[in-house]
Amino acid sequence: MKHPIQPMVVDKHGVIRFKKNALVEYLLDNGGIDMNDLAVRGFSDEDRQQFAQLIGYSLGGYSDLGYVDKDAVGVAEKMEATGLPEDKARIMYLGGELAAVREGLREPIARLYNIHPDDLE
Repeated sequence: MKHPIQPMVVDKHGVIRFKKNALVEYLLDNGGIDMNDLAVRGFSDEDRQQFAQLIGYSLGGYSDLGYVDKDAVGVAEKMEATGLPEDKARIMYLGGELAAVREGLREPIARLYNIHPDDLE
């Protein structure tokens, strides 16, 4: 099971960020471990993704992190744009991805079966 995606907030500068977890922020600031220490540990990409959310990373910067997958970004962007909860935003995002795959396969499938692309549903 995947970690949940944090809700988003707009900070005082108008930047869309993941909602910080105050406890996680306190531990990072006062626990004697910094981001460089964490970077060299063997944490999974999924845990790193959620950690970035829990410390209030900006949505725009989140997509630039090497350990964040495009689906996590896509779902978070759908959540922010629509106000939908994660499950509904994930369905909407994946529906769009599926539609893009279908469209991308339209011409090759038509050529393969020697039919006109408009005849594919």
